[in-house]
Amino acid sequence: MHQITVVSLGAGPREQLTLGALETLEKAKRLILRTGEIDAAACLRERGLQFETLDELHEQCEDFDAFIAAAAERVKRAAARANAVYAVLDATNDETVAALLHAYPDHVRLGAGMPLYAPLLQAAGAQLPARICSATSLTVPETQDGLLVTEMNTRQLAGECKLKLAAWYGDEAEAMFFPPARTAKREFIRIPLYELDRQPRYDHTAAVYLPPVELTRKERYDLWDLTRVLRRLRGENGCPWDREQTHKTLARYLIEEAYETSQAVNEEDWDHVAEELGDVLLQVFFQADIGAQYGTFELSDVTTAICRKMIARHTHIFGSTHCDTAEEVAQSWERMKQQQRGNNTIASMLADVSSDLPALLRAEKVLKKLQANGLDYQALLADDPALPLLRKVDALRGQSLCAEESVHLALKRLIEAVEKQEK
Repeated sequence: MHQITVVSLGAGPREQLTLGALETLEKAKRLILRTGEIDAAACLRERGLQFETLDELHEQCEDFDAFIAAAAERVKRAAARANAVYAVLDATNDETVAALLHAYPDHVRLGAGMPLYAPLLQAAGAQLPARICSATSLTVPETQDGLLVTEMNTRQLAGECKLKLAAWYGDEAEAMFFPPARTAKREFIRIPLYELDRQPRYDHTAAVYLPPVELTRKERYDLWDLTRVLRRLRGENGCPWDREQTHKTLARYLIEEAYETSQAVNEEDWDHVAEELGDVLLQVFFQADIGAQYGTFELSDVTTAICRKMIARHTHIFGSTHCDTAEEVAQSWERMKQQQRGNNTIASMLADVSSDLPALLRAEKVLKKLQANGLDYQALLADDPALPLLRKVDALRGQSLCAEESVHLALKRLIEAVEKQEK
């Protein structure tokens, strides 16, 4: 397979053909355009350049995914005997180019040309950073930055984008819609977001730009918004209480929030669960923000540590080992955990169970490890006055119940019974 050079044509007008792109196109031994229905293609014909297009593939393929695969295959075959040039509107934001880069990274090179988004961002007066994606690959946006959605080919695609965006921006959010155009100069109209799929025309040159949303005016928030909230609270002129917190003063709140989350789960109050999990997440981000301030650790250290752990302890997914059942997975996880921590005796493995855990929860974990290693705690503690309590914990564990949660639920039922009797 020979070299494939990808050239960007911009939005399609011949005025957006750069000198470097034109030179590459003129020297091409085999030239393929993703579409010939643009002014730049007419310009190439006028210059006597021979090329083929992929327009007929759109009609032959059942959906866009099938088109991407077929386009990548067609370009690959073109490069079988000689170097080929593949011209698209925007090489940095084209699904077919992404497929080629993924399949043949050593044979694909991004060449010269103006990106599709440049004149659109300029016309919108957008400030960087700005997020850019095609309508077919739009994901949940990060609304801290401006968002440009390009190649809004059809009304149906515009409707799909509207539904995704409305959840984050709101139906009434002001959007800058770029109608289809064949000229280099682009102009937009301001519309409420709910009218995105009610415009007269759509094609590959249509696009929409949404400016960044102020923190206090958002419809929904993501993880990076939480980071911004904390930096505001703990920054200059921020909240006095938040600025005074340390790693140690916050530690107790993580425990409290975890228990409140557990209670909400047991009650199956899912809106409450989401709220309580937010409190837990706040503690993680709070600790990371303090860590970044004092140089102990930062958020990327937290995410790096857990990702490395999950990959290392799931060798049946990311490695070559095999686990067919959940029980085998649990055994594999425990075995690798003890190896990593250097626990080569049963006593060291038991001592590794955190003493900061509530007593019943710690007892459950210790008893489970004892059983896995074939030891009888009753023989070891025959005369211990706490033995009956350990038996109760073990009995609940045998019923797949958590002793800690069982006591909390029993107390809840007791309080409800007292309330009922008083009434």
